[in-house]
Amino acid sequence: MSVAATGERTQPGGVRKRAVVAAVIGNFIEWYDFTLYGYLAVVIAPLFFPAENRLVSLMATFAVFGVAFVMRPIGALVFGSIGDRIGRRNTLATIILMTSGATFFMGLVPSYETIGILAPLLLVLARVVQGFAVGGEYGGATAFMVEYAPDDKRGLYGSWQFVTQGASLMVGLLIVTVLTTVLSEEALFSWAWRLPFLLALPLGLIGLYMRLKLEDTPAFEAVREHHEVERTPLKETLRHHGKDVLKVVGLTWLLTGLTYLLVFMPTYLSEELDVPLSSAYTAVILGTAGYCVTVLVAALLSDRIGRRKPFLLAAPIVAVFAAVPIFLLIQTANFAAITLALVIVGVILGSSAGVYAAATCEVFPTNVRYSSLSLGYSVAVSIFGGTTPLIFTSLLAATGNPISPAFYLIAAALAGIVAALTFPETAREPLHET
Repeated sequence: MSVAATGERTQPGGVRKRAVVAAVIGNFIEWYDFTLYGYLAVVIAPLFFPAENRLVSLMATFAVFGVAFVMRPIGALVFGSIGDRIGRRNTLATIILMTSGATFFMGLVPSYETIGILAPLLLVLARVVQGFAVGGEYGGATAFMVEYAPDDKRGLYGSWQFVTQGASLMVGLLIVTVLTTVLSEEALFSWAWRLPFLLALPLGLIGLYMRLKLEDTPAFEAVREHHEVERTPLKETLRHHGKDVLKVVGLTWLLTGLTYLLVFMPTYLSEELDVPLSSAYTAVILGTAGYCVTVLVAALLSDRIGRRKPFLLAAPIVAVFAAVPIFLLIQTANFAAITLALVIVGVILGSSAGVYAAATCEVFPTNVRYSSLSLGYSVAVSIFGGTTPLIFTSLLAATGNPISPAFYLIAAALAGIVAALTFPETAREPLHET
């Protein structure tokens, strides 16, 4: 009998649900903190990276956005190893404290006009800490939720990882939308932009309390009880699971590219197409809402028909045919057309994300799951996620072709198809032990 199955049977349904709720709350706060910078890039750019050319200023801002992603694999290696050796709970508690603290600090940093070059340097430092901490968030939170799930509901339980991310994007956007709608531009640029960052600390403390109230997963506790905790999980991952880590990277490219397309879109619509910021934020909120709904539908479907089919039949194939039309709709600068385009993005993204968490979690054994998930996901997000806004901006600047970013998404979709075809079908099978 598997360790996971043993742990599952001894856990009442109420305990599992409370554990998932607590993990979801912490996860929500993590991703709210991390993506806030991207949404406020249009404000941060002139305050911390003043330049005569507005596009150059934005590129510098997104370069700092990408710095955090460089740190994510390092954080994945450190926290993944700790999480597989001492447990999920305490590791996740440490991560949320670091992330919320770094976000709070960003809200306190004076502008370039006040302290000169020190301002962007302090901003970079905060993003480095954020990136390092968040590198360990995905693997730990996903493993936590999936390891608590019944075998026939792992897709649903794991999907809350991405529903949470979508909810955090919407809440962050709603806050920013209210600020840009209610306040004057002068107030927004002088002090109001700091408020969402300062809110991170009290939210982080709530998340810390929730995570410290958790028990570790039954799957990990069973591994620890049987003295099968891996002392060198990273070495074990690279030696025996390297190919599966690469498959995770392939699946993640499209997922993370579409996610950060949504993060990049308010800045692009405002700066390149002169769409009012409030309208741009509203369109992204509606697209993200479509994403959240689709995640749950795809997850429920994957628990019935398996992990590979929803991904292969929906996300990559649709993205291949939809990428160019999406950008053509956006180029109209019409609110309804833009909203339609972003809802399509949300549906494509959701159909991938609803399957992704459980599929990638199930392929690794419990004693190296945290390390393996964190490594594969963070490497992919570092290469393809943090650089997405910078790549899109650079493509637009270099080619002058407004649909040039579509070809980047097509390449990501093709990589996703190849990865999905090589991924094993693991739905309803017991989780691996060691």
